[in-house]
Amino acid sequence: MAERIDGHSPEVDEQSLEEVVRFASDLIRVDTTNRGGGDCFERPAAEYAAEQLAGAGLTPTLLERARGRTNVVARIEGTDPSADALLLHGHLDVVPAQAADWSVHPFSGEVRDGVVWGRGAVDMKNMDAMILAVVRAWARLGVRPRRDIVIAFTADEEASAEDGSGFLADKHGELFEGCTEGVSESGAYTFHDGAGRQIYPIAAGERGTGWLRLTARGRAGHGSKVNRENAVTRLAAAVARIGAHEWPVRLTPTVRAALLELSALYGVDDPDLDDVDALLDELGPAAALVEATVRNSANPTMLEAGYKVNVVPGEAVAHVDGRFLPGGEDEFAATLDRLTGPGVEWEFHHREVALQAPVDSVTFARMRAAVEEFAPEGHVVPFSMSGGTDAKQFSRLGITGYGFTPLRLPPGFDYNALFHGVDERVPVEALHFGVRVLDRFLRTA
Repeated sequence: MAERIDGHSPEVDEQSLEEVVRFASDLIRVDTTNRGGGDCFERPAAEYAAEQLAGAGLTPTLLERARGRTNVVARIEGTDPSADALLLHGHLDVVPAQAADWSVHPFSGEVRDGVVWGRGAVDMKNMDAMILAVVRAWARLGVRPRRDIVIAFTADEEASAEDGSGFLADKHGELFEGCTEGVSESGAYTFHDGAGRQIYPIAAGERGTGWLRLTARGRAGHGSKVNRENAVTRLAAAVARIGAHEWPVRLTPTVRAALLELSALYGVDDPDLDDVDALLDELGPAAALVEATVRNSANPTMLEAGYKVNVVPGEAVAHVDGRFLPGGEDEFAATLDRLTGPGVEWEFHHREVALQAPVDSVTFARMRAAVEEFAPEGHVVPFSMSGGTDAKQFSRLGITGYGFTPLRLPPGFDYNALFHGVDERVPVEALHFGVRVLDRFLRTA
């Protein structure tokens, strides 16, 4: 057994560093592509995760809303039964990948030149592997955390989450009893600003999800005739207005804190939060961490209309990816009412809440300390995610969510571009860093 400090082992062991790479590679090789509409099969990956948890002495529970859409939940008992529990969660599904576009097969899990390749390497089978490696290291080293830790591996995060975290929150809330905070993807990775600074953003918020369906109706007819009730024309005008709209700045507490910390880091004295666009210019490349979260947004993404070039259809449909800030949903809806205009109706195709977590909490401070211990050259800042995670569904249980998947990345490694991108991959050393930081945080949480 490793030397113990204050009842804890000083660090994860060498076996865990080997295992995190193997687990990531093995999970990537399990094709859990989520094409939406229920077209996914996570069960083999869930069974793999459950097997590793069982090997650490835990009793995992496998749960399905639909056949093959499998979730895994297990609990580690802490030493302080009076302490609130912590949820540690990761999803098992991935977005589609076209093998012809990749340098390696997206489901090969190949480890080459110190890098693990494949779909899910950053979103988010890397974190799933870290969780498994830490839990198994604790079993070998005799470590118990202070508070209960509930581990959840979920299905369906890349679609509606109906078969995953939504199902767990709605039908199996008892498994998360006592959980007040949760930790999952998209935070504590290295952001290189190009000027030698290494920034580690930790997520303490998410914009809400508002995926929209726009329907324009008009008068069907011959394409050669005058038609002033053309559904395609009405839809196109509405889509153009939405795409061109300049949304006003609305600063949430998380984004305000991010701007203030980044301003201090870049020597911006007395930052003008009333002129955020000018302030972002002063932050240079680091502005990318916050610029998508100072406003609501709505991006048209899909169009459907007609069946023949010389026929004016009676209906045309568009889809819009909308995102709204905490407290910004009413303004978002009112703006869409105005922008769509006459003859065009809109509705939420998928809708989830915006989230906000305190950046002055003990948990955030301990995440910050864990990163700084292993990356003393780094600068930790809070930020809000522009998209969403399973934290939205778990918030129904009163669980406050943070994004914390620690990775130390080399300069030039464009982490954010690899989410849903081609040649998704993660360095082996980044996984090793993540295991060490996650271990340290969880033992002090």
